[in-house]
Amino acid sequence: MRPEIFNAGLRVLSAAISEDGGNCCWAYRDVDNRLRCLAHVQRKARGLEESLDRQARAFGEAVNRCLKAVMDSVYAAREGPPPMDLRQHHAEQLNALWCLSLAQVDAAHAKTRALARELLNDFDTFWVTLDHPELPLTNNEAERALRHWVIARRISQGTRTAQGSRTVAVLASVIETCRKRGLSPWDFITQVVTERRRAQPAPQLPAAA
Repeated sequence: MRPEIFNAGLRVLSAAISEDGGNCCWAYRDVDNRLRCLAHVQRKARGLEESLDRQARAFGEAVNRCLKAVMDSVYAAREGPPPMDLRQHHAEQLNALWCLSLAQVDAAHAKTRALARELLNDFDTFWVTLDHPELPLTNNEAERALRHWVIARRISQGTRTAQGSRTVAVLASVIETCRKRGLSPWDFITQVVTERRRAQPAPQLPAAA
């Protein structure tokens, strides 16, 4: 796929993109509407809580306390309007976690160091649900939807270039979004390619049928 057509496809993804921090997530690094899966971070923090390293245990416990507080607030906000802005409510706790992560960025314990750097590298994306409680806290549903893409990758032995990997990632998102909205992904992709070849802006993903 030509780069300009790929980039046009990326721009039509106006919905929020949830990711788990895996190796392929660089493909969405420049996307504004991005949030991170909290369940993946929880699992890493729980692993630290079970460590024999005292510093690792303390860091894991602190991360999980913060995550639990944020998730509880989001669940409560879905039941009714919160008494105050969630971001403001958790500002002190998030600032404390930032400082704690900064202190662990060069920790001797490898997994402590890795989690601290992961948090700092994507800090704001972990807390998007405080501003938009309607968004998912995890990407479990997305992972289930992409399972067949993983199988296809193994069968085909993957792509050959970075551009190919990015193209597959965008196509997977577009196709799954169209499927959930009851639309034909092939009709929409045809429209995108047609308009871009005419040097026209790519159409936005249509609303659900």
